[in-house]
Amino acid sequence: MVSRGRVVITAAFVGLGLGMLGLVYYASLDNPQLEKVQLDLVDVKVLENNSVDKRATLEITFLVTNPSEKTVTISNISYELFVNDKDVGNGQYSTEDIAMPGRAGVYAGKSVEIPTKFSLVYTDQIANEYSIITNGEQASYKAKGIMSVESAWSIVEKPFEVTFG
Repeated sequence: MVSRGRVVITAAFVGLGLGMLGLVYYASLDNPQLEKVQLDLVDVKVLENNSVDKRATLEITFLVTNPSEKTVTISNISYELFVNDKDVGNGQYSTEDIAMPGRAGVYAGKSVEIPTKFSLVYTDQIANEYSIITNGEQASYKAKGIMSVESAWSIVEKPFEVTFG
């Protein structure tokens, strides 16, 4: 015969499990809204050029557009930068170490520019592209990567590929 205590404990665990499943389901209801958020590459400029160390600091500006009805934040943008279809390195924008209430919100129906610094290091493989960038010559830029879009209840990792110039 099963003891009454065992039945109560089993029922409690079943209830807890169902409650957790309900929370996961509720959180996933935001995902279609988060998937609507769009990212564009709107500017690339040289902030600093160190010709001695053969390094340049670029400012990469992304435009985040939120056509959804939810306020979101962008906690991370990880990307590869291409110049004239040549991979020149990886960059990242991150606010993951900032609590969500402290991050800039992208409100429903609005757009926000997100500038981030990119360290360009000269190598023989990208000598031509490095020269084009640091001399301010016309170039075609492409950023390809993943951005993390968050609401209060959910997070979506969204791939992107955007161009400028």
